Amino acid sequence: MFTYLNPTVRANLVSAGKLWRIDLDGRRLDIDQPVPPGARAINLMGPIPLPIHLPTIAATVQWFVAVRSTELGQVEALASELRERGGQHLFSHLASFMTVNSVLRIGEPGDDPLVRVHSNCLTGDVFGSERCECGPQLHGAIARIAADPRGGYLIYMAGHEGRGIGLWAKAATYLLQDGGEDTYEANRSLGLPDDSRDFSDAASLILHFVGDAPMRLLTNNPKKLEDLERFGLHHIKAEKHVHGVSAWNKRYLNAKRSWGHQLSEDDIL
Repeated sequence: MFTYLNPTVRANLVSAGKLWRIDLDGRRLDIDQPVPPGARAINLMGPIPLPIHLPTIAATVQWFVAVRSTELGQVEALASELRERGGQHLFSHLASFMTVNSVLRIGEPGDDPLVRVHSNCLTGDVFGSERCECGPQLHGAIARIAADPRGGYLIYMAGHEGRGIGLWAKAATYLLQDGGEDTYEANRSLGLPDDSRDFSDAASLILHFVGDAPMRLLTNNPKKLEDLERFGLHHIKAEKHVHGVSAWNKRYLNAKRSWGHQLSEDDIL
């Protein structure tokens, strides 16, 4: 049975300070009080020691998981119904109702930490695809933060596959790209936005862990910076983050450069 659905386990986690709730400004809320209709809050669970071994780094980080209270509430209600019906074998279906983001606290974050907001990418992060640079960017971010004396955080955003269009549509855009379109043209051919990612939860998590304080954001994407600033972060310094350039993805990276990413010709050589 899922630990976050069991009322007894939930109470124990709250008592141990391992489960709590924040509002969109990153402030703690009373987790035992219902979230008002129309309001949005985020439940956090952790820290969980997570030993990681990647091509660029071996370290133990602290892992936090985050889910919107509205989504968690829907799953908990459905779980209660399944328990009453003896339908525990259906619990695996509950995962599809929630977008669960992750925060990796790396090192001992101090003033002006390094932060990476990374959009999940199954093909790059897991399969090691060179059609994008996502996997090397992920590994490079963890290595850079771990080596920095001020430490920092990696915010891993689920539900961002293909800049928010999902894995099925992303696969279709790859076929369109093979026919000659660039990554943005392919989205438009499907009637989809250039970038439909929502960074509001990322901003709330940063406000909780860092606050609206100076931080260094590993990104080449000015839109990400603008979105985070719009959600209440006003002291961000962008640091270029170029990793994983290959013959496979130079056309993709040039399209990102033409769309406004802070990439020079030398970065894509």
